[in-house]
Amino acid sequence: MRIISGTLKGKRILAPNNLPVRPTTDFAKEALFNILNNQWYFDEITVLDLFSGIGSITFEFASRGAKAITAVDQHLGCVKFVEQTAKTLTLDGVITTIKADAITFADKEAVKSYDLIFADPPYDMKAESYLHFINQLLENKWLEEGGNLIIEHQKTIDFKDHPRFTQHKKYGNVHFSFFE
Repeated sequence: MRIISGTLKGKRILAPNNLPVRPTTDFAKEALFNILNNQWYFDEITVLDLFSGIGSITFEFASRGAKAITAVDQHLGCVKFVEQTAKTLTLDGVITTIKADAITFADKEAVKSYDLIFADPPYDMKAESYLHFINQLLENKWLEEGGNLIIEHQKTIDFKDHPRFTQHKKYGNVHFSFFE
């Protein structure tokens, strides 16, 4: 994994091979952050990264100066890897990790809301599960007023009929849908 921009630009982070992850490609990540760069001042936002895996998106936000990032993943190895890497990169005050199932996490009433939420669920997740997950994040007030929810998903999923859907972007085999 490579950090694309910011104070840690070019930094490579090597994760152990035994972690069950599918990191967002550099191509798709760069395109996503080009979009976000035109919408947000990163040093003014808080971010929730769900299904964070090895922290590819988390570390990109941190490198670009996000105020606070919460990374949630159910795999203990992933959580420990993000924690250790954050310490190594002196980002441990910026990044908070939570070991939890992201879907169960979203089902709870928010204790804190975020300016931007990024979620990269497993690609084999069913359409109705995606919709339940999105609706729970929005209904349970995880997203700040005026914030963005971005879901990375497989090509067979289409959210255009969701009332809070705003746009869809495709980069190679990676699809992002945006909600407000």
